[in-house]
Amino acid sequence: SLTVHALGIEFPSPFGVAAGFDKDARGIRGLGLLGFGHVEVGTVTGRAQPGNPRPRLFRLIPDRAVINRMGFNNAGADAIAPRVRAAVARRDRPVIGVNIGKSRVVAVDDAIDDYLHSTRLLAPLADYLVVNVSSPNTPGLRGLQELDRLAPLLEAVRDAAAGTPVLVKIAPDLADDQIRRIAELVVRLGLPGIVATNTTLSRDGLRTPTQVVEAAGAGGLSGAPLAARSLSVLRLLREVLPPEVCIVSVGGVETAADVAARLTAGATLVQGYTGFLY
Repeated sequence: SLTVHALGIEFPSPFGVAAGFDKDARGIRGLGLLGFGHVEVGTVTGRAQPGNPRPRLFRLIPDRAVINRMGFNNAGADAIAPRVRAAVARRDRPVIGVNIGKSRVVAVDDAIDDYLHSTRLLAPLADYLVVNVSSPNTPGLRGLQELDRLAPLLEAVRDAAAGTPVLVKIAPDLADDQIRRIAELVVRLGLPGIVATNTTLSRDGLRTPTQVVEAAGAGGLSGAPLAARSLSVLRLLREVLPPEVCIVSVGGVETAADVAARLTAGATLVQGYTGFLY
């Protein structure tokens, strides 16, 4: 009864684990056995990179939230591709998505070639591919959400993916008009979906003492405080996107009731991460 048909794939459940949890594609089978209907691994970059200096992840326990500035720490597409290949070959596996991003050492002007390296290695293995242009922890990355940069990037990845469904993951901090324009771009390019949303730079309305939040420093905020904006973005997207376009809703999801609310609001699939930690 929970089966969802989306992206040309049969998902055993609408609920999966968001990118950022299994960055190196080492826990796919285990996460599937825990009950996640799909696992989105990554973010994977074209080149291996250690990420930002530690400490780089902080729990805001009164808010059931996390601030992270991991910085796409991962083994790189060349190392991760064989792990995804091995996972895909198993019968007892969840649906496997791969989230790809820009390598830190690559200039924004050279981002397309960097994304294409990951695409060529991972798209043939993944059930679906997500282009991450919305993490706040890689310099210049969010600038790729500007339409003049986003359109050629998504078009290039779509073409290189050779039939593997390609989605784009957006930030909650975009203005509503920007979200509408990206949705229109997705339709124009014939992409099958959007993942909404990534972490936020906002620190509004937190219960955690200000000095604790300030001590954590820069990074993206995830968890319960993101729920309202994530739901708002979902409703906006559902208003402007055709019903056949898949929306993966993520941000502040903690309970079965939260999942049901996202589905009612128009989500096709739902993801969690920080709620799993708590």
